[in-house]
Amino acid sequence: MSDRFARPLILFAAFAGSLVVGLTVVMWLLGGLASKPPAASIGSGSFKLIDQTGQTVTEKNMVGRPTIVFFGYTHCPDVCPTSLFEMSEVLRAMGPDAGRINAYFVTVDPERDTQETMKSYLSSFDPHLKGLTGDPAAIQKALSVFRVYAKKVPLKDGDYSMDHTALIYLMDRNGHFVSPFDLKRSAEAAAADLKRYL
Repeated sequence: MSDRFARPLILFAAFAGSLVVGLTVVMWLLGGLASKPPAASIGSGSFKLIDQTGQTVTEKNMVGRPTIVFFGYTHCPDVCPTSLFEMSEVLRAMGPDAGRINAYFVTVDPERDTQETMKSYLSSFDPHLKGLTGDPAAIQKALSVFRVYAKKVPLKDGDYSMDHTALIYLMDRNGHFVSPFDLKRSAEAAAADLKRYL
């Protein structure tokens, strides 16, 4: 190869190499290459709560059967009751198989959502739904394990509401996070999807 062709190729290669290095450094500085928690880390960790009957529920209860988990609170005006109604419809559509999965409603408001409050509230929904609560530290641990955002928002009358993540988490039989569970479809379609994990 003549010098006339070799020199431009060398310059181009040097330019391309420095461009790649420069972009890598810039992305690293901006956090673009920072490690993000993998989806598998959602739900990975220990927690200990109680259901509306007083039974202890831990991460070990999620092993051996698929699980759907929703975080909310009983004073929620719309999103929570709607999601719980949709979960109830899916459980109804599952028929006898509804007893082969876990369906949990975990409070983000332990101050108001006592065991008795959860029991009364869930009496309006499918009996397979278990309401989980605990002291603030136990709830905070569960929020951390599932990477759930929850924040108290004061209201003018001295009361408060809760901002929170409103996803329904689908966990497989090994207790590993699969994906958010889509309820915006027919209950029969959602039930058929859930049965695939039995």
